[in-house]
Amino acid sequence: MSGQSITDRIAAAQHSMTGSAISKAVCKATTHEVSGPKKKHLDYLIHCTNEMNVNIPQLADTLFERTANSSWVVVFKALITTHHLMMYGNERFIQYLASRNTLFNLNNFLDKGALQGYDMSTFLRRYSRYLNEKAMSYRLVAVDFTKMKRGIDGVMRTMSTEKLIKTLPIIQNQLDALLDFQANPNELSNGVINSAFMLLFKDSIRLFAAYNEGVINLLEKYFDMKKNQCKDALDIYKKFLYRMTKLSEFLKVAEVNKPCVLSLQAPSSLLEALEQHLASLEGKKIKDVYLYGCRTDNPWCYWYGY
Repeated sequence: MSGQSITDRIAAAQHSMTGSAISKAVCKATTHEVSGPKKKHLDYLIHCTNEMNVNIPQLADTLFERTANSSWVVVFKALITTHHLMMYGNERFIQYLASRNTLFNLNNFLDKGALQGYDMSTFLRRYSRYLNEKAMSYRLVAVDFTKMKRGIDGVMRTMSTEKLIKTLPIIQNQLDALLDFQANPNELSNGVINSAFMLLFKDSIRLFAAYNEGVINLLEKYFDMKKNQCKDALDIYKKFLYRMTKLSEFLKVAEVNKPCVLSLQAPSSLLEALEQHLASLEGKKIKDVYLYGCRTDNPWCYWYGY
């Protein structure tokens, strides 16, 4: 169905009569039209999150109500609008989402009444899981990984060993949920899917930047760690390498719509050096490992770029 449905127009008219500007904007952002939410409605809702007299729980609940709709288009656009506000709205919006015991419960959502209902419902369920994970990450660490300060004096580069080992798996979980979206270039021709994917693309770049900086910090500390910390750090690094491969595949899809430059590579010799160091701590026989011409006692020739 293209354009606003009769139901959309009636709902918008009802909100106009009751004077609920926020509800009206949410309704207009989540019509049955198979395209992303209109910018003017998103901009208005972002503005609302910055107004102290706006009830954030009420705004969020209005979006949650739209996810109870039977149409995949309406529900998907409610999720996109929520994601947009998490990214660009006042922080108190994501703080409220993170404070809820439950967010989106759409694991069984299926729109059987639409031509694309089955396929689009699959993407909808995956997308809702990512938003749940994004809110959960904030709940656990009280920060949005995609917005934290980066660089040599940034949050992840200055984090202690103990906190890194606890925090990096949280980033891993959020990135896993994001990469599980798994759209292909042909599916991005759908305006709704494309809108969601572009938000995921922006999150992926920022999320990976924080992830990468945390791993760099972890590697810099690795040779001074205790044995158990080295075990955890090595496991984190191996998972990081696997996620680099998955992210590369994700970005190949993104390049169809938005060319990007992100070099994802790490020297295999680094992994061997880390494993040999842990083996030495465990009293196992080790061999000389060279790392770009450096021995393991001076292994700081590894990948820094992203």
